[in-house]
Amino acid sequence: MKFEETLTEGRLIKRYKRFLADVELPSGEVVVAHCANSGSMLGCKDPGSRVLLSPNRNPKAKLDWRWEMIEVDGSLVGINTSHPNAVVADAIENGAIPELTGFNSLRREVKYGVNSRIDILLADPGLCYVEVKNVTLKVGAQAQFPDAVTTRGAKHLRELIDMVAEGHRAVMFYLVQRSDCESFTPAAHIDPTYAAGLREAAEKGVELLCYTCDLTPEKIEIAGTLPIKL
Repeated sequence: MKFEETLTEGRLIKRYKRFLADVELPSGEVVVAHCANSGSMLGCKDPGSRVLLSPNRNPKAKLDWRWEMIEVDGSLVGINTSHPNAVVADAIENGAIPELTGFNSLRREVKYGVNSRIDILLADPGLCYVEVKNVTLKVGAQAQFPDAVTTRGAKHLRELIDMVAEGHRAVMFYLVQRSDCESFTPAAHIDPTYAAGLREAAEKGVELLCYTCDLTPEKIEIAGTLPIKL
């Protein structure tokens, strides 16, 4: 996924009210940026950190900037949760995810389950339900999810299990928007219920995939796979 404009650098002053961040630009001007991430952003919101913003050219938008990335220990981390579905969909269409090739149809945000929408539905031949989660948390050398308790995430796992029971493929896809991790594991110390649900999903036939990303101020690209440790 390429950004329409090269990102603008700044320094994070603080993130607050979940969706807002104060950022100081190189000029000294302090701007308010939209934070499209409702999670805790554990480890990805330290004041003084270098951040990258994109300009919001929508004349109806309330804020002029969107927070895209933060630098953590010398590596860029993508915090914008509105991007992963598009990044994964583009990668599938470009054949960059071997496990999800061979389908003739790709649709996004398709209704299924109980008042839910699957992020990506692949079809022809068969049906393959792909749920995408954005991962930013790093503990040691491991990427971990979630960074806060997620009842919604647990619900998605149960619905993927139901799709397998109906005879379809179902995939839980973790997109790690950083390139400095060696493996992935569920964050059982944060949400043991989700970790147990993920193990159950794997046992009942839900496929687990985890890919990392290469991030620059110009683009976000799918990179290699990470081993998953349950």
